[in-house]
Amino acid sequence: MKPTSLLKDELRLTEFQKKALKKLDLETVEDILRHFPSRYEELGETKTIADAMPGDKITLRGKITKIELEKTWRKKMNIARAVLNDGTGTIKLVWFHQPFIANILKEGDAIFAGGKVQQNSKDFYLANPTYEKISSYETMPTGGQAELRKDGMIAVYPETRGLSSMWFRFAIQKILKKMEEPEDTIPEEILNKYRLPSLKNALLYIHTPKIPKNAEAARKRFAFEEIFLIQLSRVQKRQKQKKQMSVVIDTKQKELNLFLENFSFKPTGAQMRAIKHIVEDFGKGFPMARFLEGDVGSGKTAVAAAISFLVAKSGHQTAYMAPTEVLARQLFNSFTGYFSATGAKVGLITSSTCEKFPSKTEKSKPVKVSKARLLKWLKEGEIDIIIGTHSLIQDAVKFSAKDKAVYRGKKLALVIIDEQHRFGTNQRAALINKKNESDESLVPHFLSMSATPIPRTLALTIYGDLDLTLLDEMPPGRKKIITEIVMPDERSSAYEKIREEIKKGRQAYVVCPRIEPSEESKENILTLNMRAVKEEYEKLSKDIFSEHKVDMLYGKMKPKEKEKIMKNFEEGKIDILVATSVIEVGVNVPNATTIIIEGAERFGLAQLHQLRGRVLRSNHQPYCFIFTESRTPQTLKRLKALGQAKNGFELAEYDLQFRGPGELSGKKQWGITDVGMEALKNIKMVEAARLEAQNILEKDPDLKKYLPLKKRMEKEGLEIHME
Repeated sequence: MKPTSLLKDELRLTEFQKKALKKLDLETVEDILRHFPSRYEELGETKTIADAMPGDKITLRGKITKIELEKTWRKKMNIARAVLNDGTGTIKLVWFHQPFIANILKEGDAIFAGGKVQQNSKDFYLANPTYEKISSYETMPTGGQAELRKDGMIAVYPETRGLSSMWFRFAIQKILKKMEEPEDTIPEEILNKYRLPSLKNALLYIHTPKIPKNAEAARKRFAFEEIFLIQLSRVQKRQKQKKQMSVVIDTKQKELNLFLENFSFKPTGAQMRAIKHIVEDFGKGFPMARFLEGDVGSGKTAVAAAISFLVAKSGHQTAYMAPTEVLARQLFNSFTGYFSATGAKVGLITSSTCEKFPSKTEKSKPVKVSKARLLKWLKEGEIDIIIGTHSLIQDAVKFSAKDKAVYRGKKLALVIIDEQHRFGTNQRAALINKKNESDESLVPHFLSMSATPIPRTLALTIYGDLDLTLLDEMPPGRKKIITEIVMPDERSSAYEKIREEIKKGRQAYVVCPRIEPSEESKENILTLNMRAVKEEYEKLSKDIFSEHKVDMLYGKMKPKEKEKIMKNFEEGKIDILVATSVIEVGVNVPNATTIIIEGAERFGLAQLHQLRGRVLRSNHQPYCFIFTESRTPQTLKRLKALGQAKNGFELAEYDLQFRGPGELSGKKQWGITDVGMEALKNIKMVEAARLEAQNILEKDPDLKKYLPLKKRMEKEGLEIHME
């Protein structure tokens, strides 16, 4: 049922308001009921009008004796004006930009009205007061006492232009009065087990709480419900995956050990455990689905190389997708080093270049090839490992071939996606679902990797269909990054440190929030001091570090330009690289030991940690200087946490608890509401939701006995239909 069909007579919705509802994705009555309050306001002390004084925050109880709509000529502002009488006196009520109130309130209506008493030259009045209709009201005798209101909580909703919080209160009250007993998504036994209110009670509690505990109970129920539904979809997906077939990878420990000996370092215990888990997955006959999470510099790429080697040795193919060309190029360079003595053939495909390693003429170097040639080799099984960006998911990219005899039955056996959350769901699925033309029933093994710190609750929820492996050790010899917060008047000391490091033969990064100053920044005081790459490059290269080689890098550059600059930086031809956050993922230049992050308050902690990780690539002492223009206690406390946290996981947990879920790569990215994100602060709730999802699907995989639950999952697009 559309909200307009239920409420148009009472609210007389304008076309503008209908569009505003659509803008908030509110199209049904249920949608409006699930537009939850962002907070609650306590009503002020209940007084009589006679006792009201300017500046008082009060609640009045009275009857509307006059209401009218006025439109000012100069400002073209709609103003609803009313007079409230409680028997001890009268007071004016004024609502700006809310003309619909003149249609909602009528003369004779009894209401509670709350707000701050203000005074003009003539009268006392309440501006934009909160209000609530009540069933009846007897006029008080002069000097009488107002009845105290005990249920003094008013819901405040997320608004948009044309739909105020008051409008939502009125609309939702109308719906609740007409609401019959709704079908409950959560089975009754689970509600009872965790003492959660029914759907009907939860809706009443969250929109019209009598006491704070009502709202808390409702939010707990809706938080559990959201995480429970996501867990159901993830567990269901995993169960279906286990019914699919994949290539069984033959692994020989002796060959693996020889490959690992080629590394310039000894793998950590965590890396060896990760490889062991993956090797076990390779032998199960159904597709591996694993999430490898490791802090910056913990060695995820080496793990990816080791398992790609095992796949290549077994006669099959690996596809490795990265979110940026800079990272794809970096990975390709790393892999050519790892595989130089193995005979394996590695390919690179991006929107700007295609390369193959090794070259036929120079075995130690890659060679540029045409896209058509590379795709032909890939399809014919001549490429063992293909690394690329989104280019990998193009229709033209084919793996293996129909004729097993000619192409030795080579199949796409492993898909690796780096920083998976940077890709859309469809993009990830497009690569995982690439068909093996020689045997379309086979599904490749899948490894997702991330260096973005993610709290355990979020990992268990979002990646609930994946087995989780943590790289919780750093390579020996790595030093803790010395992190300092630098105020505007302390910049020179940080610049001096860079000079010291350059004299030792080291290099540095300077990261800025934007590429160039926008017109907005010239007019907006909030963005006036936001440093830009192009301006900072000019300033550093000409005024501050004129004796050193300074260059710049940003995402909008042409691919060949970016490639050239990164190569020069890797080869030590550039001392200081001024860049945007394009360098935050995967860029590996061990000789870079110092990083300055401009406008640090504009980055999330997870992103700051990623950026800082660019200088944790060697055994040299790394330095990170956090430049901030803000002196607010909240900002400084948050930035100090960057220096105090032992690792990225601890930092992510800090952000979740103290700053909220917005830092965790964004709730929009994960598709979780504000209420659902609150659940992620409670590990017990997340684990309980996962346990109940597993229990239900073990008993009833198709949810035949849980039809309301099944309907809700289908409505939310959560039910998984595997091909």
